[in-house]
Amino acid sequence: MKKEFRVKKNKEFQEAFKKGKSVANRQFVVYVLKKPEQENFRIGLSVSKKIGNAVMRNQIKRYIRQSFHEFEDRVHTGNDYIIIARKPTADMGMHDIKKSLEHVLKVGKVLKKPKAGDNG
Repeated sequence: MKKEFRVKKNKEFQEAFKKGKSVANRQFVVYVLKKPEQENFRIGLSVSKKIGNAVMRNQIKRYIRQSFHEFEDRVHTGNDYIIIARKPTADMGMHDIKKSLEHVLKVGKVLKKPKAGDNG
């Protein structure tokens, strides 16, 4: 995922927390901030130290980025997504994280239905 598709600055995270809508399941909290002037979406990741050591946290972030990469054509553009990983993600693999993320994005109504013929 390219750097311009990431939320990095604390100010941008805080804006999403204050003005964005949040949806959650047991594994993730996702804040969605609409930004109509943006032509693509951006994601910001937060994985707490409570979840594990640096290796574990970076692995979870890689899994989340990869999942978003696979959802790229289904995610609504013009939004910032802040994803906060919760404790259960420490025991999950790539497939489980993708399924859980897909679920929470569907609940938040920011994931389009897969086209017939897509197998994802």
